[in-house]
Amino acid sequence: MKQLELLAPAGSYQTLKAVAAAGADAVYAGGTAFGARAYANNFTQEELLEAMDYLHIRGKKLYLTVNTLLKEKEMEEQLYEYLLPYYEQGLDAVIVQDFGVLSFVRQAFPQMDIHASTQMTVTGAEGAAFLQEQGAKRIVTARELSLEEIRTIREKTGVEIESFVHGALCYCYSGQCLFSSMLGGRSGNRGRCAQPCRLPYEVLDEKHSSLTGEASYVLSPKDLCTVQLIPELAEAGIYSFKIEGRMKQTEYAAGVTAVYRNYIDRYLSYGKEGFQVSTKDRQQLLDLGNRSGFTDGYYKRHNGPEMITFEKPNHAKGKAEQTEERPQEILQEKIKGKLILSKGKNATLTVSCGGYEVTVTGEILQEAKSKPLEESDVRNRMYKTGNMPFVFEELQIEMEDGIFLPNGQLNALRREALGALETKMLEKYRRNDGFSPLRTEGKQRGKERKPECRVALESLEGLSLVCSKNFVTGICLEEGAFSEPDFTEELRTVCTGIHQSEKECYLMLPYIFRQGTSLRYEQMWQELSKIPLDGMIVRNYEELGFLKSHGYEGRIQADSNLYTYSNRTHEAFLQAGISQDTLPLELNYKELLHRNCEESEMLIYGKIPLMITAGCVAKSLGRCQKKKSRYFLKDRYGKEFSIKTDCTNCYNLIYNSQPLALFGMAKEVKKIHPASYRLHFTGENLKQMEEILELFRQVYVQNQPFLKDEIKFEYTNGHMKRGVE
Repeated sequence: MKQLELLAPAGSYQTLKAVAAAGADAVYAGGTAFGARAYANNFTQEELLEAMDYLHIRGKKLYLTVNTLLKEKEMEEQLYEYLLPYYEQGLDAVIVQDFGVLSFVRQAFPQMDIHASTQMTVTGAEGAAFLQEQGAKRIVTARELSLEEIRTIREKTGVEIESFVHGALCYCYSGQCLFSSMLGGRSGNRGRCAQPCRLPYEVLDEKHSSLTGEASYVLSPKDLCTVQLIPELAEAGIYSFKIEGRMKQTEYAAGVTAVYRNYIDRYLSYGKEGFQVSTKDRQQLLDLGNRSGFTDGYYKRHNGPEMITFEKPNHAKGKAEQTEERPQEILQEKIKGKLILSKGKNATLTVSCGGYEVTVTGEILQEAKSKPLEESDVRNRMYKTGNMPFVFEELQIEMEDGIFLPNGQLNALRREALGALETKMLEKYRRNDGFSPLRTEGKQRGKERKPECRVALESLEGLSLVCSKNFVTGICLEEGAFSEPDFTEELRTVCTGIHQSEKECYLMLPYIFRQGTSLRYEQMWQELSKIPLDGMIVRNYEELGFLKSHGYEGRIQADSNLYTYSNRTHEAFLQAGISQDTLPLELNYKELLHRNCEESEMLIYGKIPLMITAGCVAKSLGRCQKKKSRYFLKDRYGKEFSIKTDCTNCYNLIYNSQPLALFGMAKEVKKIHPASYRLHFTGENLKQMEEILELFRQVYVQNQPFLKDEIKFEYTNGHMKRGVE
């Protein structure tokens, strides 16, 4: 039976020790920066260094969360100095979200493993293979994946897989959520999520009639619990079983860890035959904490109402049984020793553990003048290992009669020997080859040029209008604009027409590219590859990996949700085959000035997706029609957020209530020098599209001053002025 890793969270040193005692094989924790739980009681540098040794001496591992997006100054001035002490101490791995951080760590700290965070939204073998090629040893899968999808990733790539097995679930694909960011400036990509998904919303249909009657918690998933699925999770290829909860109390983290340790051990010892979770242990997990009960998540379903709380998601707790504290020896390594005490010679103590051995010498033993040493007293004194991570399993004592050595010197001999053994055992973790890599330029910056203008369309309704605009240089077509049976045929016809209008034609691939979508594109690739597209816009690592593996030679543009906060990340994508990226939506004007934007597109107008979700509001309410439809979420302030269902790829897009419209900031935008502008239409009628196109022409093409009363709708400047922390 193969080995499995139980990975537990720790928001404090106390919790780290508790989960280690409860049976965790590895612990993940955050330091003072760059972690996705900015409000947790994260570790100081001193605590982390000490914790690392604490775990290593006990044969356990520590993974550090560096799973946020880094801004330019953080990447170039802080990241190396932040990680260097941990690397030198022996940090086992970093968990990363930012593609630039992955590239940086791979160069700067060559002996340290890199784990691709669930924030990277890896949903398929193509994305896993791409990140593996870029240096990731382990993939933390998106929580939304099924057992079958995980099995496919493992079989096709052989990459080490980590998946969440217990704890809170996000409603959105992790890393694809801007809800908290756009509404309150607290970005989930920066570890500061305000959890708007845990608030109530009224659901409206396309005619704005209420489907719920009142506000309901339709975006609030129950907590995940998969203890009963351990055999199936293991057989699907999951190696590391991850418990969520770095912001949870010690009792919760240790209690959950103990239950999962018990059942993982049962499976490893006896296999899946007769594997069953007791009612008592199931209740223990519920009592430790839950949101309206448990769900086993997406492992056996794509979505469904049984996963949603619908009621206020308070943390329900019962009177959980206190888990029996493991004896101290269990947290101490067993050692063997040999103590030699002979008159006229130095006392010597040899200790060994796990193939490591050290010998230390003490003072010369004298002849006893009154009270000679007794073996029983000497043995008791040697056994008092105190706070050291060792306990004697065996101790041989060879001593002559009638000898004497002060107790203080015996204690010193023991402390020196155990300290030397600890140092020797930790030597293998120490490193000294870290270096700060220079930032490599992607493409040479050219002369300032006039930005192009591209228009993105989710339907073909406004195609003729857009084609008639001379200032539009390219048209980007959402996959959903075409009917499924005739996709390639329709796309070829439309592409030809766009080229006849002397404009470029781009295909925008789906926001999520899971196994079913991948198979569909595989089947039509031969025809799709023959269409003379000028390029494709990708939104995830799966699409990037898919195109690269199929030898696609056209332009590949990364959309804004393949985040490029820093120049290093921007350049890392260029090195990986991206021709152009799209500027992230969370940087403000001043931050964008410090980033090379000359190979980047900038969104000027469009409704921003706040969430991309496997969960479906329509299905949760029993209204799944398996066809495209629109719904709305109405919040407690009366704002309405439109929901678009993509039934071909089975996900929901939840849009901001107001479109981004940077017409009043044209002066600032032009100083950023993007390669191109984008206007993105997602449901506007022809009249509205005409008004937006004309406004863009006046402000960005003819450089006319912007007058506020020219916009007849509510809009937002996004983060251009405020940014995120």
